[in-house]
Amino acid sequence: MSYWLMKSEPDVFGIDDLERVRVEPWEGVRNYQARNMMRDEMQEGDLAFFYHSNCKVPGIVGILRIVRTGYPDDSAWDPEHTYHDPRSTPDNPRWYRVDVGFERKFRDVIPLADLKAAPALSDMPLVRRGNRLSIMPVTEAQWEFILSMAD
Repeated sequence: MSYWLMKSEPDVFGIDDLERVRVEPWEGVRNYQARNMMRDEMQEGDLAFFYHSNCKVPGIVGILRIVRTGYPDDSAWDPEHTYHDPRSTPDNPRWYRVDVGFERKFRDVIPLADLKAAPALSDMPLVRRGNRLSIMPVTEAQWEFILSMAD
């Protein structure tokens, strides 16, 4: 099993939305490195921290599970869709997504400031300056440490 961190803005799609719908496609990723992780590395059963970004208190709010491995993100083919990309076609998909399922919501947010302050997480991409990826790998040691910070 692999571990991940996946970011979303809570006013677009947050942990409460995932809890309500239970399973949802993780669409709209338009970064090649993140796309490659979804397409090539994420496996059914992998776990990911759900991270709320671009909000008053950014941080980890819960856990989700990968319930379907990478497949073409057809939102790129819809000219009316926010994530449309005319260079992506059904015959030559440029973008991929995975389906995620709700696992649990933390009682309290684990704020980015607390994650940055933890020496055990100093090598985590999330806490490195300039890292803006919406999806990133998490080591097992980082996973266990962050879980210890949760309720």
